[in-house]
Parts: sequence; C-alpha cells; structure tokens
Amino acid sequence: MADFLKSSSAPKTDMGARKEQIMSQIKNELALVQAQELINKANEKCFAKCIPKPGSSLSSAEQTCLGRCLDRYMDAFNVVSKTYIAKLNKERGTADIF
Repeated sequence: MADFLKSSSAPKTDMGARKEQIMSQIKNELALVQAQELINKANEKCFAKCIPKPGSSLSSAEQTCLGRCLDRYMDAFNVVSKTYIAKLNKERGTADIF
C-alpha cells in the first residue's frame, strides 16, 4: 500500500489497477476475518451445548454432538450466504454464481 501512496503521478489506468488490487486484498482479508469469527462462534456455541462438564477427554456422545452441531452451523451459514449473494446479484442484475 505504501507504493500506492508514493506514486501519485502514475497513469490513471495504473492507479485503477492498483485500486482494484487493494480492494481485492481488503475483500479477501474481510472474508478471512468473517470465516474466523464464524468458526470461533460455532466452537463457542457448540462447546456450551455439547460439553456440560469439561474433562480431560471427550466422550463418544460429546464428539457426536460437536460434529452434528458444527455441521448444522456450517449448513445454516451456507444457506444464509447463498441467499444473501443471490439477493445481491438480483439487486445488481447479475447472474448467480452458484
């Protein structure tokens, strides 16, 4: 980003390409942060639901509960994400990406 700020005399097409590159990088970083937050929230909620008394190891029932809970959490996230993206695409008038 420092290079972007240094070269204010660059041609407009070069500036546009740099702007797109920075925007793409920001979008990727935001997606990563959102994915980390999703995982942390899912772990927190599923742990609280499935492990009432933490111990040194997980029982078979606790492992099964955690697996199912995380699967449901991810399925719900995928449904919401696809619906949101479809809504955005419809508003923009673009084709679906899924």
